[in-house]
Amino acid sequence: MIKISASDRLKSALAALKDSAPRGETRITAAAVCRAASVSRNSLYRYHPEILRTLREQRPRRNVARRSSHAAAADRRELSALRFQAKRLAALADHFYAAYTETQALLGRRNQELAELRRRLDSKPISLIPRVSAARSSARR
Repeated sequence: MIKISASDRLKSALAALKDSAPRGETRITAAAVCRAASVSRNSLYRYHPEILRTLREQRPRRNVARRSSHAAAADRRELSALRFQAKRLAALADHFYAAYTETQALLGRRNQELAELRRRLDSKPISLIPRVSAARSSARR
């Protein structure tokens, strides 16, 4: 009985799986190759990188480039929209800060005007309720 090496068994199992796979379907897994060759997956990953490389090359490639270019375009559009919103928000914040400082200045001027008017009038608070003693003295006369 001739003992076939694990590498040869893996290669023949890979070829057999490729031949038996339907035409459009070329998805062959490492587990399927290992099962067909009676080799552990650990052994495949550790000692047979050339078989793994062949498996990866045979795997149908998804159209990752096209998907990623569409995703990148969508990301660029979203980034552009976000930058536009950031500019508008910055302008709005500037506007509100200018309105705040203008209002503060106006309040300060109004407070100074009120203080000046009070000094000019030298006003003293007066009571709106008539004094009781003055009302009695006028009633006696």
